[in-house]
Amino acid sequence: MISAPRRQDKIDPPTPCLAMRLREAAAALGVSERTLWDWTQRGDVPHVRRNKTILYPVDALRRWLDEQAKAKP
Repeated sequence: MISAPRRQDKIDPPTPCLAMRLREAAAALGVSERTLWDWTQRGDVPHVRRNKTILYPVDALRRWLDEQAKAKP
């Protein structure tokens, strides 16, 4: 008896990371959590505050970091 080829279940691609919390964002930027917190409180770094939760949008951080790199000779 010839069997039909096995159907492989489709694996969904991983959900892209849209935003990070403080610890993750600090690690991604290569700075301490305290430094990132200071920048956040001063409004220097892009972030979203929802109640007590602070999120750092990945795309906004990339643009911000690119702008910072271009501003410095």
